Amino acid sequence: MPDAKPLKVWIVAGEESGDQLGAKLMRALKARLGVERLQFGGVGGHAMDQEGLKSIFPLEEIAVMGFSAVIARLPTILRRIKDTANAIVAAKPDILIIVDSPDFTHRVAKAVRKRAPQIPIVDYVSPSVWAWRPGRAAKMRAYVDHLLALLPFEPEAHRRLGGPPTTYVGHPLIERLDEIRPTGARRLAHEGPLRLLVLPGSRRSEVSRLMEPFGEALSLLKQRSSRPFEVTIPAVPHLVDEIRERAKSWSVTPKIVQGEAAKWAAFREADAALAASGTVTLELGLSGVPMVVAYRVSKIEEVLKYLIKAPSIVLTNLVLGENVIPELIQWDCTPEKLADALLPMLGETPERQRQIEAFARMNSLMLIGDEMPSERAARIVDEVLAARSSS
Repeated sequence: MPDAKPLKVWIVAGEESGDQLGAKLMRALKARLGVERLQFGGVGGHAMDQEGLKSIFPLEEIAVMGFSAVIARLPTILRRIKDTANAIVAAKPDILIIVDSPDFTHRVAKAVRKRAPQIPIVDYVSPSVWAWRPGRAAKMRAYVDHLLALLPFEPEAHRRLGGPPTTYVGHPLIERLDEIRPTGARRLAHEGPLRLLVLPGSRRSEVSRLMEPFGEALSLLKQRSSRPFEVTIPAVPHLVDEIRERAKSWSVTPKIVQGEAAKWAAFREADAALAASGTVTLELGLSGVPMVVAYRVSKIEEVLKYLIKAPSIVLTNLVLGENVIPELIQWDCTPEKLADALLPMLGETPERQRQIEAFARMNSLMLIGDEMPSERAARIVDEVLAARSSS
């Protein structure tokens, strides 16, 4: 690839976490290939804009979560899929990288592959084919040349399901281990009350469904625990007012904190956690915090549970390959069951020790050596570019 020719890299993200991943990848590509060689285009948010990508439309137009929200915004999303594919085909980039949000990004990739098959396509973040709709893996081979996986078990899952070539590049959380872990061993023997993290989710629907049973569970726990405890809720900015309002009915008054620094400080100090299912379970597992996980969905979404093939919905359980973390889903997400599961996490019990021992294995399962995840992702993108240019 001659150095004189600018390298056009188009990146398409569908929501904020993808925007963050895309921005880190852009930084790593600039470090690897040289800022002067790269021209970026695509769809992104503030983080990617800071790295030099001017989005062809505001990311907020398509960054919606939940079944009902997607249906309400569907005409806009479908129009933007078409607009994005048209822009990519017209720009003729050297490579297209789609980041997460498969309902949007994969439709863009399919349209591009059909109209411009010469453009190599890399997918950053695997859809959950190991949990439901496994047939998607084999279908991805038609429009994804290489898949960059965030979870260590995903390459084998795609191999088994006939998916595209897949490389585990590491989860971005492993770049932040020093921030989220305590400096010493995590013990319960410190003076003062125990420190309990409560994490009711980062979506409004999660908070609305979980704050009430979480609060009632804490009331029961207060009656049953032999030691007092204090509660901290790290809240995302757009939900802090709702969380504060809903917590007014709790018998245990939580400390509500905002911002990354306050969140990780709470993780380092926590003795146990009650959390909504999601990426936060990986954060807690890597931090070594024993936890109980809960989740509730709408009645429409509940039907989808019959399609789920995974042995757990908790990412940390899936990485560990065993269900060490209690998960109380839908009708099992009751105050009584939550309190029963949490109580052993507040004492020196076999249940607590089992989690701590399992979390100690996560380093060997998730770390990738000397490279950072974004650096490994950039290397694979470079290799795909080199393979396409030499063919």
